[in-house]
Amino acid sequence: MKKLLKIKKWKLIFAIIIIIGAFNASCLTPKGALRTYLFISGHPIIACITPINDDVLHNKIDSKYLQTENAHCYELVIVPREKATGGYLQNYIVRKKGIFYFAKYYGEA
Repeated sequence: MKKLLKIKKWKLIFAIIIIIGAFNASCLTPKGALRTYLFISGHPIIACITPINDDVLHNKIDSKYLQTENAHCYELVIVPREKATGGYLQNYIVRKKGIFYFAKYYGEA
């Protein structure tokens, strides 16, 4: 019985390591970090299928801010809709910290 519990414990630890490793690997590229953010924030289908483009407008207007933040703006082609307000979440900022990228909603055009 104890041997069976040890095996289950190791399987759980292995699964947790795989999940953490997959999350870290997905944050090694800007678009991967954006897709991970969309997936975690409740838009898994859109995270998998939407094309991601550079947000030319925000990258031009906010260039100095983005340079100081070590960031870049992106826009989604297939846009998720926020349930609370009904607004469309199109523009995102992706910051680089160390070797990882982190995405966040950036606002409207």
